[in-house]
Amino acid sequence: MSNIQYRTATLKDLPTLLNFEQELISYERPFDSNLKDDCTYYDLNYLITSDNAELIVAFNDKEILGCGYGKIVNAKPYHKNTQYVYMGFMYVKPEYRGQGIVQDIISKLKDWSVTKNLFEIRLEVYNKNASALKAYENHGFKKHMIEMKLNLK
Repeated sequence: MSNIQYRTATLKDLPTLLNFEQELISYERPFDSNLKDDCTYYDLNYLITSDNAELIVAFNDKEILGCGYGKIVNAKPYHKNTQYVYMGFMYVKPEYRGQGIVQDIISKLKDWSVTKNLFEIRLEVYNKNASALKAYENHGFKKHMIEMKLNLK
């Protein structure tokens, strides 16, 4: 593995992160026919500046290679835990995939969750996104709830 390091994202990273977001959306578009042609997923300013979120970037001496975030969200009122950490925006540039970057980001976000005294993490992944499913399952995530959809038109 090359000299890969990790840090909290800053507002200076926004251009790269906005590009990563669009690349992720393009990758996921085949999984979801309901995505708008021109869309965004994330409030990156919030994820970078909020004390209730942690956006981590992986980088080497030349460029940002990948990212992922955790943010504190309120649980359903009928759940035992009142809050949990929601993870998302797991992205690694194609030429750097398979080097454990997502696994390292997940580990760092798990550590961040513990510092916030939150011990439950949730995420969403498209059912047909086999590589993402495998990465999350390799890190101990279990399938929990399946969202179903029916298009009437």
